[in-house]
Amino acid sequence: MDLENTERAFAMKSDSDLRQAHGLFSLIAFPWLIRLGSVVLPFLLKLHIPIAPLLKATLFKHFCAGTGKKESLQLVERLSKFKVSSYVHYATEAILKEKGMDASLERTLETFSFSKNSTDLPFVVFKPTSLGRMELFEKIGQQKPLSPPEQQEWKRVVGRFEKCCEAAEKLSVNILIDAEESWLQDAIDQEVLMLMRGYNKSVARVHTTVQMYRKDRLAYIELLIALAKQENFKIGIKLVRGAYIDKENKYAQSHGIPSAICPNKNAADENFNKGLDLILTHLDTISLFLGTHNEDSVKRVVAFVEKNKLSKQHPHLWFSQLYGMSDNITFNLAEAGFQTVKYLPFGPVREVVPYLIRRAEENTSVTGHSAREIALIKKELKRRKALTAAQES
Repeated sequence: MDLENTERAFAMKSDSDLRQAHGLFSLIAFPWLIRLGSVVLPFLLKLHIPIAPLLKATLFKHFCAGTGKKESLQLVERLSKFKVSSYVHYATEAILKEKGMDASLERTLETFSFSKNSTDLPFVVFKPTSLGRMELFEKIGQQKPLSPPEQQEWKRVVGRFEKCCEAAEKLSVNILIDAEESWLQDAIDQEVLMLMRGYNKSVARVHTTVQMYRKDRLAYIELLIALAKQENFKIGIKLVRGAYIDKENKYAQSHGIPSAICPNKNAADENFNKGLDLILTHLDTISLFLGTHNEDSVKRVVAFVEKNKLSKQHPHLWFSQLYGMSDNITFNLAEAGFQTVKYLPFGPVREVVPYLIRRAEENTSVTGHSAREIALIKKELKRRKALTAAQES
C-alpha cells in the first residue's frame, strides 16, 4: 500500500481545487491567523456582515459536503465510485435551549434516513451537546445533585440519545457518539455504557468515541473490555487522539486541577498506540472505527492485519478521515481493499462556522499536518503538469 500515491488520492480534485486547497492550507498553517479568525468570524456573522459567500467558496467548500441533503448525497455517490463509504452529520454544536435541541434531534434523525436506501452510508453520528445542555453534562459528571427540573431535563436528554439508537437499530446502521471535553464526558460515558449494554448484544451497534490524548482513557478501554466479557455485550470504539487541547489546559488551569490530557504529543502518541494495540488484540469483542490522520497509526494497523492474516474487510475494522483532509490515506486504503469512511458535515454556512473553526484549529495544532497536505498537493500538480507536457510533445 502506497500512501504517497497522489494520483489516486486526488482523483476527485481538479487542478483548480488543488490550487485552492494549497492556498487554504498555507493560510491555516499560521496559529495567530486562526486565533484571530475564531474571534472575528462569529462577530462578523452576528453583525450580519455578508461574509457567508466568501466562507462558502473557501473553508466551507473544502471541509463540508454542502448545505443540504441533495449536495451531501451527491458527494456520497462520488466517493462510492472510489470504494469510499461516508457518514453525514448536520454540523451544529453546543445548542443551549430545549427547543433547539428538539430541532437538532429531528435534523439528526433526518440524516439517519439518508442511510435507508444506501449501502454507502454504514454509519450515523450525533454530537451529545447538540442534544443536551453542556452545564447539565458537567453537573452530572461531577456527581452534583440535580434539581427536580434538571432531573426531568436529563430524562429528555436520555430520551433523545435513545431515539437516535433506536433509529440506527431500525436502519441496521452503526452509530457513532462523538466525544466532548473531559468535564462533560463522564456523564456521556455513563449513558453510552447503558446504550452499549442494551444495543450491542450481538453486534457493535453503538460506538463511543475515545480521545487518547486523555491520560485515563487506556484504563477506560480496559474497563470496557472487562465489563463486556463479564456481561456478554460488544464494544464499539471510535478511536481518536483528541481535539480540545487548548480548552482542556485552560479548564484545568482555571479550576486548579491537573490537566486531563497528556503533557505533550509524544506522550499522547504513546497512549494512542497502547490503546490501539489493546483494541486490535480484542477485535472479537471490539469494533474499531479508527479516526486518524496519522499515517504511522494507519500503517500500524495495516501491519497488524498482514501479520495476523486478517481480512482487509474485517467487520470490526474501519478507517476514517475527515472530508478535506488526508485524502492520501483514505483513497489509497480504499484501493488496497480496506473499509474506509469519510466524515461529511453539512448545514447552512452560518451554523457550520464553529465546526470550520475547529477544523482549522486542528490543522494548526497537529504538527506538520498542513505542511504534509501542501507537499502532497505540490507533488500531484507537478505530476499532472509533467503528464500534460508529455502528452503534448
